Amino acid sequence: MPEAVMELAKRLNGIAIISSDLQESDLEGTDIESVTAYIVNFFKDAPGPKILNKQMLGQIMQSHVQEAIIRTPAIQKPRPQNPIQPNFSIRNLEVRKTGAKVADFAEYFNNRLERLKSIIISGRNANFMELQKNVDSIKQLMNGREIGIIGMVYDKITTKNGHILATIEDGTGTAKVLFLKPSKESSKEQMRLFAEADRLIVDEVVGIRGRISNPFIMANALIRPDIPIKQRKRTEEDMAIAFMSDIHAGSKLFMEKQFRNFLKWINLSTKYNQETAEKVKYIVISGDLVDGIGVYPNQESELTIESIYRQYNFLFELFSEVPENIEIFMLPGNHDAMQRAEPQPSLAEEFLKDMKYKNIHMVSNPGYVTLEGIKILSYHGTSLDSVIHGIKGLSYSKPEGAMQEVLKRRHLSPVYGHNPIVPSSTDQMIMDQVPDILHMGHLHKNGSADYHGTLIVNSGTWQARTSYQIKLGHMPTPAVMPVYNTKSMELRNIDFNLMAD
Repeated sequence: MPEAVMELAKRLNGIAIISSDLQESDLEGTDIESVTAYIVNFFKDAPGPKILNKQMLGQIMQSHVQEAIIRTPAIQKPRPQNPIQPNFSIRNLEVRKTGAKVADFAEYFNNRLERLKSIIISGRNANFMELQKNVDSIKQLMNGREIGIIGMVYDKITTKNGHILATIEDGTGTAKVLFLKPSKESSKEQMRLFAEADRLIVDEVVGIRGRISNPFIMANALIRPDIPIKQRKRTEEDMAIAFMSDIHAGSKLFMEKQFRNFLKWINLSTKYNQETAEKVKYIVISGDLVDGIGVYPNQESELTIESIYRQYNFLFELFSEVPENIEIFMLPGNHDAMQRAEPQPSLAEEFLKDMKYKNIHMVSNPGYVTLEGIKILSYHGTSLDSVIHGIKGLSYSKPEGAMQEVLKRRHLSPVYGHNPIVPSSTDQMIMDQVPDILHMGHLHKNGSADYHGTLIVNSGTWQARTSYQIKLGHMPTPAVMPVYNTKSMELRNIDFNLMAD
């Protein structure tokens, strides 16, 4: 099989089968990543077996050419100065390191428990507070007594009869909590309770209401810290915020052509979605700015830039082309040059050197950025791996689902151990403020949703499908940038694969 056809087949693994009539000449002069994006978009809702032959490829490419002629004539138009002065603030999360002794970790978990406990027993759960006991005190109570406890999930198992048995600990002891498997006659409320119990993950903090039936507590309610229902803030001015993540500058799979399409777009040098580009005043970037060095074995073979300093040089050269009247906020991720444990501080000065621009601001991971009164909690999202693996029904194809579960738990990294956390006396990954927008990346897949008034945004990636993703069957959505209008509260995805040169 010719080289270009083989590369296309690799990119489409799990998406479509390549017909034997497809030849190298059919792909001559094309950008393989753009072609992949067109084909994936073409097949996404198609029923039955998906086979790409020569005729179909021609139809896909022709339809894109016609769309490009209609929608994206190149123009040269200087970007007008935005008359609205920027109004923003940054809250970096401090990294307060302690030792790595048992007592230090105990202090960390106690801080998590007490702070999330205070959220659970807040005003919206006043009735629960009247029943609330510590675990040790309930040992003296008689069967049938209704009680409430708040603790951390130590483990969860499914019994041979299909019930769920969870062990809850609160610092005074442990309690066995039983959630009965619903029958056909069970109420909707009982079915919902069991479904929520099935989504329990270790180390999350929950409230349990139930009746004592020694040696168990028979649960009749499960309460999470959760975020309250709120009205999302909006602005009077008609402006927009663009979201990015996982640029991976320096990787062979960095989609430089599509990124330069973005630069043309943000400079108003194309009519493609120009009405949206004109309104962008802020850009928030949620980690993995560069591909890094030594992040995984044999990474050097997949790099075009093998120096970490030159990777950042290249990154800032690209962003220097963004107009100065657009404010840019950059967080690190697990591929960036710093500690792996979270919270991560903002990018170190040694990597900035002479690459300092007045409109580019470094932020911790996670970090809060407030733009025109709209509070954004931005986090790279490394913990989403453990959340997806720990909760049934979640998947990499829908990152908004895992992000919603994080909001319910009011914790950005609820499962301890899978994602390294800085040993600290204070758990900085707790959401002590409710954001208007929760922004993440890491999964290389776009997704969005509204949960209790908070907008969930995952901004995908600017890196093409990797060999590891091919092995997993994961299909990323590269070069698709979410843009949020702060006045209309509309979120749009701008696809730079579909923008003509």
